[in-house]
Amino acid sequence: MISVPPRSTAVSAPRRVAAATLIGTTLEWYDFMLYGTASALIFGKQFFPSLSPAAGTLAAFSTFAVGFGARPIGGLLFGHFGDRLGRRTTLVVSLILMGVSSTLIGVLPSYASIGFWAPVLLVVLRLAQGVGLGGEGAGATVLSIEHAPPGRLNRYASFPQMGTPAGLILANAMFLGVSALLPDAAFQSWGWRIPFLFSVILVAVGVVVRLRVTESEEYAELVRRGEVSAFPLRDALRVGVARLALILCAAVATSAVVYIFMVFTLTYGAKALGFSRDFLLTGVIVAAIVWCATMPLWGALGDRIGTARVFLAGTAALLVWCAVYFPLLNTGNPVVVFVALIGMGVVLPISHSVGGIIIAELFPAAVRYSGTSLVVQVSVILGGGLAPLIATALWSMGSGAMGPGSSAPVAWYIVAVCAISSVSTYALFWVLPRRAGDADRRTPTPEPAPVR
Repeated sequence: MISVPPRSTAVSAPRRVAAATLIGTTLEWYDFMLYGTASALIFGKQFFPSLSPAAGTLAAFSTFAVGFGARPIGGLLFGHFGDRLGRRTTLVVSLILMGVSSTLIGVLPSYASIGFWAPVLLVVLRLAQGVGLGGEGAGATVLSIEHAPPGRLNRYASFPQMGTPAGLILANAMFLGVSALLPDAAFQSWGWRIPFLFSVILVAVGVVVRLRVTESEEYAELVRRGEVSAFPLRDALRVGVARLALILCAAVATSAVVYIFMVFTLTYGAKALGFSRDFLLTGVIVAAIVWCATMPLWGALGDRIGTARVFLAGTAALLVWCAVYFPLLNTGNPVVVFVALIGMGVVLPISHSVGGIIIAELFPAAVRYSGTSLVVQVSVILGGGLAPLIATALWSMGSGAMGPGSSAPVAWYIVAVCAISSVSTYALFWVLPRRAGDADRRTPTPEPAPVR
C-alpha cells in the first residue's frame, strides 16, 4: 500500500524542490558527462589501444552511445515506479545507481592490465549509467512542475534542465583542474580517474538533499482518490500516435546539438584544428556558464508569452547557429572559435529551458512520469546518443582527410535535424487539432499556442 503524507506536510516549499532537482540532475549529468569528456580525450588510448586514433575515437564514442541505449530501459523502469510508488524514492535510487557506476569506472583497470575485459566492463558500467540517468531527467522535471506555484510553471521547470549545463561545467572543470595539476603522462595514466572517484562524495550530498523533499500534493491527491494507474506506460500512449511522433521529432534537435557541442567539439577541435585540450575545455565551460545562467530567464519568458512560442524560437535559433558553427570553428582563429563556443551557450538554453515542460504537460498526472520518460529517452537516443558517433563518421568520410574541410557533412546533418524539429514543433502546436483539456490549467498560454 502506498503511504501518503498528511496534507499539511505533503507539499514542500517550491524553492526547496527546485534546489533539490537542480542538485540531483547536476550530479547525474556530472557523472554522465565525465564519460563523454573521457571518451573524447582518454578512453581511446586506455581501452582501445590497438586501434588507430580515428578508430579508437569511434570505439570510445560507441561505448558512449551504449549509455543512451540503456536510457529508455531506465526511463521505463523508473517511470513505471515513479507513477506507481512516487517520484521522490525513484529519483533517489536513480541517483545512487549513477554514482556507484561512475565511481567504479574510476577504479576500472585499463586494457593493458586485464585486456579484453576492460572494454567489456566499461560497457557494463556505461549501461548502468544509462539506466540511472534514464530515470532522472523526466522525474526531476515532473517533480518541479507538480510543486510549481501558479503562473511560474516554466520558471520552476527550468531548474532541473539547468542540471545539464551545470553538470557539464562541473565535469569539465574537474578534468581541466586535474589536467592542470598533473603532468600529461600522469593525467593520461591515472589522473583521469580522480573526477570519477569524486562522484561518491557528490552523490552522498545529493541523496541527503533529495530525502528532504516530499511528494507533490497533485500526486498525493491521486493516491488518496485511488487513481494511480496500474499500467502507466500503456495509459500514457493514449495521447495518440500523431502527438507522440511530433513531440519526439520536436525534442530531437536540442538533444543532438547539446551532444555535438559537449562531446564532438572536443575531438574535432583537438584533432582537426589543433587546439589544446585546456583551451577547448575552457571554451565549453564558459559557454555552459552562459547556458546555465540564462535558462531561468527563458523559463520566465515562457510563463509570459507561452511555452510553445519560446520552444519554437529556440529550435529556429539552433538551426541558424548550427549553420555557421563549423565554418567559425574552421577559421582556426582562437578568438573566432571562442565566439562560436559562446554562441552555443547563448542559443542552446532557449529551447532547452522549456523542453521538459513541453513534453511533461502532454500527459495527465497519473502517467506523467512514464510518458515523459518515454519521450525524453527515445528523443535522446535519436538525437544525442547517436550524434557524436554520426558526426565522427561523417567527419572521417567528409574529405578523405582529418582536416577542417571535412566538417561540411556534419554541419548539414545537424542543420537538417534542427529543421525537422522546427517543423514538428509548429505542426504539434499550430496545425494538429486540439483536444479537450489540452491547455494547461495553471499557466494558460495566449492563443494560438496552448501549452500542453
